[in-house]
Amino acid sequence: MSSLYYNISIEGTIGAGKTSLANIVAKKIQAKLVLEKFEENPFLKDFYKNQQQHAFQTQLFFLLSRYSQHQDLKQVDMFSKTIISDYMFIKDRLFACLNLNDREMVLYDTIAKILEKDIIYPDLAIFLQADTDKLMSNIRKRGRVYEESISSNYIESLNQVYNEYFFRYDKGPLLIINTNDIDFVNNNEDLDGIMDLLKEPIKGRKYYNPIKSF
Repeated sequence: MSSLYYNISIEGTIGAGKTSLANIVAKKIQAKLVLEKFEENPFLKDFYKNQQQHAFQTQLFFLLSRYSQHQDLKQVDMFSKTIISDYMFIKDRLFACLNLNDREMVLYDTIAKILEKDIIYPDLAIFLQADTDKLMSNIRKRGRVYEESISSNYIESLNQVYNEYFFRYDKGPLLIINTNDIDFVNNNEDLDGIMDLLKEPIKGRKYYNPIKSF
């Protein structure tokens, strides 16, 4: 299966299934897979232990890391195969708005605005939408020790930030998938439903609200 898009980015809050779907789609369409290097952030584990104390360092590291990775992608031959990524650069600002205090946000904003001038938005953005209970369940299932302290209140707030952003998103085609009642990792019918959507060009925004299959 070939792709109609050169650059597809999959977004969603923590536990939405971004990386899982990116891996699957990349294999299906033989695309270049680009994953966020969150495990390289030396401040992340400390952030989950004490968000207020370690938020700024964590966020700044992510900002510069994501920018560096984005710049590398810009050097890829435009005639090469499709690129699938499990994040958009804008996610950094979404997290920053939630995690940083006012003074930290001023400094962050000064740096981010300089970097954001070079950012290219994807040809297709996919937003994996889910309610807080679903996200918390996914987080617990994957069993990352440093995520054990994540509260449902934090995920609820993050979910609201994401929903508000993508409600206003106008940078290109957008596919919004309600994942509450599907399992595209273990259920082929659920995955096929998503893959079918990628066979036709998406203009503007498209909502996909599949019926529960399990």
